[in-house]
Amino acid sequence: MTTTRSSPAGRRWHRPGPHIVVMGVTGAGKSTVARAIADRAGAPFLDADDLHPPANRRKLAAGEPLTDEDRWPWLAAVRDRMGDHDHSCGPGAPGPFRGLVVACSALRRAYRDVLREVGRPVFFAELGTDAELISARLAARRGHFASARILGSQIHTLEPLGADELGMICPISRPADEIARDVLAALAL
Repeated sequence: MTTTRSSPAGRRWHRPGPHIVVMGVTGAGKSTVARAIADRAGAPFLDADDLHPPANRRKLAAGEPLTDEDRWPWLAAVRDRMGDHDHSCGPGAPGPFRGLVVACSALRRAYRDVLREVGRPVFFAELGTDAELISARLAARRGHFASARILGSQIHTLEPLGADELGMICPISRPADEIARDVLAALAL
């Protein structure tokens, strides 16, 4: 079952509409789900992991959790990229959805607050935390710089969406395409 917070149901989005951030702990499937949403919406996709500086990547690869001091500049870079998208999607932009779909952990409310500084709505699709399923996914994952050893610290850090935050909680046991469909339906896109 999908849980919606601060439901946008019935809301008519005026262009350009919201950005969508798929959030959750490492291994939850953020990139997979965000790509599925972007594909369905005909929207651009951004993987926030691509914006981590080398020092963050080294820490994550070594299984060291990031501190807030590590995260603030990275989150600002993600926010700025979201803002850059706003300036590049004028009235002639293709497709009905003009937001950016972002895969970003956004584990704490304070981190989400940084991403909301873009000056347009940001809808968060929080991927649920099923530690057993995520551990199995991480054991099978290849080619990602983050070590599976950070999962425990990320679960500990995660602050679920508040009732006043625009977004929804999605169970990760469902296929990515179904989650994408539900997110876009919640936004009536």
